[in-house]
Formats: sequence, C-alpha cells, structure tokens
Amino acid sequence: MFKSVRIQISLLLILTISLQACKSEYQKVLKGNDLPKKYEMAVKYYNDEDYFRAFQLFDELVNVYRGTEQAEKIYYYYAYCHYGLKDMISARFHFQNFAETYPRSTYTEECRYMAAYCYFLDSPDFTLDQDNTYKAIEAMQLFINMYPQSQRVAESNTIIDRLREKLESKSFYNAKIYYSIGDYKSAVFAFRNSLIDFPDSKYREEMMFLSIKSAYLYAEMSIDSKKSERFLETMEYYQTFVDSYATSKYLKEAQSIFNNCIANIEQLKKLSN
Repeated sequence: MFKSVRIQISLLLILTISLQACKSEYQKVLKGNDLPKKYEMAVKYYNDEDYFRAFQLFDELVNVYRGTEQAEKIYYYYAYCHYGLKDMISARFHFQNFAETYPRSTYTEECRYMAAYCYFLDSPDFTLDQDNTYKAIEAMQLFINMYPQSQRVAESNTIIDRLREKLESKSFYNAKIYYSIGDYKSAVFAFRNSLIDFPDSKYREEMMFLSIKSAYLYAEMSIDSKKSERFLETMEYYQTFVDSYATSKYLKEAQSIFNNCIANIEQLKKLSN
C-alpha cells in the first residue's frame, strides 16, 4: 500500500515538474525575440490543440510578419486559434478577412466556408432571435454561389436546410404564442403567414387546425355585426383543412367547430329577424 502511494506521489511530482518546465519554456519563448522559435512553438501548441498558448504567440507574429510571405500562413493559424477558443465572432471576422486579404490563397475557399460555418455555430435556439440564422443562410448561399463545384457544397446545403428548419420552428412557435395568450386575431394572421413562408412545414397540419380554432374563437369574441362573417371565414378554414387532411387526428374537433359555426350563424339570423 505504502509502495503504491509512493509511486503515485513520484508520478505526481514528475508531472508537476514537467508542467512547470513546459510553462517555463513557453514563457521564455513568449518573452524572447526569437521569431522563428515563436512560430515553431506556436504551430506545435496549435497542433496539440493548446489554442490559448498558440494564440498568444500568433497574436504577436501576425503583426510582426504583416506584409511578408509568412503572413498568410500565420494569419490562417491565427483565425483558427479564435475558432479553437470558440470565439465565433472573432473567428468569423478573421476567416472573412483572410479571404478578402488573400483572394488567391489555397486557403481562401476554406476560410470563406468557415466564416459562414461560424455564423451557423452562432445560430441560437429557435426560441431566441434568429438574426444570425438568417446571416448564416445568406453566407452559406453566397459560398455555394462562389464555389458551385466545391466539395463543401453538399454540406453547405445540408446546413441551410437545418437553418431553415429552425426558422420554420420559430415561425410556428411565434404563431402559437399568440394562440396561447388568447390573441386569436394575430394568431390567425401568424399561422397564415407561416404556412405561406413554409408551405411544406412539418407543422402544417397542426397550424391549419389551430387556424380553425383561432378563427372560431376570434369570431366568438367579435361584436354581433361581425360574427356571421367571421364564422363563415372559420368554415372556409375548415374546408381547406378537410381537403388536405381527410383523416386527420384533429378532424373530429374540427367538425365540431364547423357545426358550431353553422349553429351560431343560424342563431344570429334568428336574432336579426
């Protein structure tokens, strides 16, 4: 038992000494003036995925070598260090800037793709603001237009599909919020617009049914002079729904709403006579 403890302590001491030696070497290179050594160590740290140390060294080198032949490769690493550190805003900027600064580089296509990909990674959950989602779609589509023969086109299209699905979910989510809070007029418009924007939506059946419910509840809340007109509109929503989903799980409730619309219209006619 004691032998095992001694071995563990020895290994811990060796590891501690090694880490201190590495730290000492890093500090020595960082504070020194040997630029080739800094580049060598920066690449080593980068390949070891120690992006923080690599960034510290490349951050100096990118300024020192600006305008030289080495600048292109250094800047390429520098952009990827930001990416490795998960700073997508800075990574996106530097990938884009690289492509614009070195338009004929062998890395230009890759960097343009990565700039768009950073937007994709920065696209939030569908319940949040989707500004970066729109920008990601735009950036990915621009990449496809610029490099239609690229091997990355298939992946770019897949990403665009995923982003559009997120916008589709956002559209449905927003419309359903209006329904949930009882703003049925806004819900009717929101569901209709969502169906126009995403005609093949996976939520289409549910949205069409909720359009019927929203229109009906809105009609019920309306003043008497508007009710008949709005019950008729609800019936139109019902007919469109039935034409599309004759065996829907919502059909029974939809039919009940349709029957209520007929009954309400007849009742309003009696009251007006």
